[in-house]
Amino acid sequence: MTEIRVNDVQNTPVSDGADSPMSNKRSLIAYTVFAIGLALIIRFFVAAPYVVSGASMEPTFDDWHYLIIDRISYDLGEPQRGDVIVFDLPQNKSRALIKRVIGLPGETIVLSGPEPTVTIINEKNPEGFVLKEPYLDPADLGGASGRSFELGDDQYFVLGDNRKVSSDSRVWGVLPRSDIVGRVFLRLYPLSEISIFPGEARYQ
Repeated sequence: MTEIRVNDVQNTPVSDGADSPMSNKRSLIAYTVFAIGLALIIRFFVAAPYVVSGASMEPTFDDWHYLIIDRISYDLGEPQRGDVIVFDLPQNKSRALIKRVIGLPGETIVLSGPEPTVTIINEKNPEGFVLKEPYLDPADLGGASGRSFELGDDQYFVLGDNRKVSSDSRVWGVLPRSDIVGRVFLRLYPLSEISIFPGEARYQ
């Protein structure tokens, strides 16, 4: 006959379902560390917030526009003409600028006036074609006169939409691919202008 000893059951710990204060504290710390780690991964490898300061991209972007920059798109593909990007200034990596991609690797960019005209020469268009830029404000045009830029591999030519005041590739030269932080993905402020890929242009 099998003997059943009562104290076998009595000695088995039984939980009343309530977590101890120490357990709750450890869980809170674990969740906090996880949340901070996830936020840092997103911040440095996936997306990053930026606030526009300055007039170089008017009328497309104004002061205090709050943007989210996509850091991973260009790991999967290359920047395209018309993309609005954020990058580190080649001459001063501590400064981040926002501009529009105008010229692509291997192209020649010709700037002429008196009205600023961008002509692009590439393999498909050896005679060149004039870039039509409907996002420009005619009242703010200026700053282009008889200059040309030849782009090497992994080099881009970028311009601000407000050509009169923008410090861009006309001033400090071509942009290396390695200095591009990412593509403008979201505009979250002002609320009336929330949009995906704001300001992006595609040309015929």
